[in-house]
Amino acid sequence: MELYGVQRWGSGYFDVDKEGNLLVRPNKNELQTANVKAIVDRLVKKKIGFPVLLRFPQILDHRVNELHESFNDAISRYEYGGKYQAVFPIKVNQRKEVVLELLKAGKKYGYGLEVGTKSELLAALALDPKPSSLLVCNGFKDERFANLAFDASLVKEKLIIVLDEIGELPTIFEQAKSLGHMPLLGVRVKLHMRGAGRWISSGGELAKFGLSGSDVLDIVESLKKEGHLDKLRMLHFHLGSQITHIKRIQDAIREAARLYAELHKMGVDIEYLNVGGGLGVDYDGSKSVSESSMNYSMQEYANNVVYIMNLVCEEEGVPPPTLVSESGRAVTAHHSLLVFNVKGKMHADQDPEKVKIAEEDPIVLSELRDTYVELNKKNFVEYYHDALILKEDLVNMFNLAQIDLRQLASGEILFKGICQKASEFAKDTGNRSKEFENLRNIVASRYICNFSVFQSLPDYWGVGQLFPVMPIHRLNEPPDQYGTLLDATCDSDGEIDQFIDIRDIKEVLELHSLGDQPYYIGIFLLGAYQDTLGDFHNLFGSVNEAHVHLKNGEWQIKQIIKGSTVGEVLSLFKYDREWMTTAFKKLVENVTSKGKVERKEAKKILKDYEREVEEYTYLKF
Repeated sequence: MELYGVQRWGSGYFDVDKEGNLLVRPNKNELQTANVKAIVDRLVKKKIGFPVLLRFPQILDHRVNELHESFNDAISRYEYGGKYQAVFPIKVNQRKEVVLELLKAGKKYGYGLEVGTKSELLAALALDPKPSSLLVCNGFKDERFANLAFDASLVKEKLIIVLDEIGELPTIFEQAKSLGHMPLLGVRVKLHMRGAGRWISSGGELAKFGLSGSDVLDIVESLKKEGHLDKLRMLHFHLGSQITHIKRIQDAIREAARLYAELHKMGVDIEYLNVGGGLGVDYDGSKSVSESSMNYSMQEYANNVVYIMNLVCEEEGVPPPTLVSESGRAVTAHHSLLVFNVKGKMHADQDPEKVKIAEEDPIVLSELRDTYVELNKKNFVEYYHDALILKEDLVNMFNLAQIDLRQLASGEILFKGICQKASEFAKDTGNRSKEFENLRNIVASRYICNFSVFQSLPDYWGVGQLFPVMPIHRLNEPPDQYGTLLDATCDSDGEIDQFIDIRDIKEVLELHSLGDQPYYIGIFLLGAYQDTLGDFHNLFGSVNEAHVHLKNGEWQIKQIIKGSTVGEVLSLFKYDREWMTTAFKKLVENVTSKGKVERKEAKKILKDYEREVEEYTYLKF
């Protein structure tokens, strides 16, 4: 648990039992515990192929409750005169079953939705049919998007069209004149204060979305002139996703609160202050300002938002607004994890003890062997440095045709054996020098794994986001290997070689030797954005899913959603199955007519082709 940091990043949802199996506690309750290895074994019996995404909907329930209760607690503590209203930004996870679960969990709180496109608005109107729930429409809006929002406002009494750029106002006025009514409106402002972390450019004066102070004044004057100022009800800002530093949040709330107070004094009846997203997730468990962490808790976030807003409202003598947040990442990240199996290692392990040195072999091989045999805790630093020189001599001799391939291979095996021993002695003696930290990379194995980085964790590949990674079983055995994880794609970027660590970023992960039994690894906190952003690189499709529910101390797999078949993925790129089969059949008939393939074999080839079109896109082993 200490090695992989389970308690640090797990937020109470993950644990390890005495048998070394990963546990999930969706309600942070020890009486409601699921054994992930047991779930995996059940899926194997059901012949569900790997990789599998495990979803725990009850974690969504718990996160929704925790978010609302954090704000309710802060409102009570600071005697805030306003209310709190959360909305879920659909872009964070657009899966229907996820959004429905969130809305179900948040029904008692009036949990609403936020959309940024016409497609998301169409989905939201079907997902949440309650007339009274808040629906925030962000994003650039053309005439058709605006028309749909106007129509929806007739059945959704709290639908708010947020103006993200000043050029949208003429379209809004045209729609109002054409349809004879004006929905509730909001303005998204660009604060001078920027966020902190990987998405820092999402906020500040150079952000993609938002209005300047002068833009807001122009909109206020235009709305007043047209007789619609009473419809301006929301002031909105967004610092960016995954804000790492609470100080940036404090400063942003203070600036937004002042804007709210100024607008109120101008006669604008702002009802909602929307603080946007940004509430972070501690992916690496360090509770720091690193890009994969944050230095505050959910309760501290709520306390700061409520306290500062309350303070400014009292100072300015204005009524406190309803506070709105779009905290999608913090609500969804923990609820899903990817489990995949390991096929093997990229290169077979070679035993230096079995290397035979012949009389005619060059002296460099004998010196490498002697170095390997004599290396110990006292001399490993010196002997490792000697080995580096010997390795260079070995390669130079091969390039000059002074040794053959067999001799080069023997030297490479001996050198790697030296590196492995030196790395172990460095660890045993506490040698943490950069040189021996880097040595881990040389001796690390490359585990071939059944998943796609591009499909299941695109943020790792795209922006360097780190996610917790660890085996889900054998956690009562000390890992004896260092490794990186190669995915099933044929892309050299398809490798995980950056891992979370309490002090730094690790370039290798502690893993176990592979035996006869399957070895399973999990990647955690994937519930935010990864479902939506995953692509089809190498035509690997969506993965199988299992939704696990706990009740009365027992777990059950409530739903299995099959991942993409080969044919389904190909159809996305306009490969019609009938066309493919016909084209391949012509090829087979051509070689069969020339006698290169027998009729019986041709039938088998065609049958295999048609069968594989219906199969899961991932490896089967």
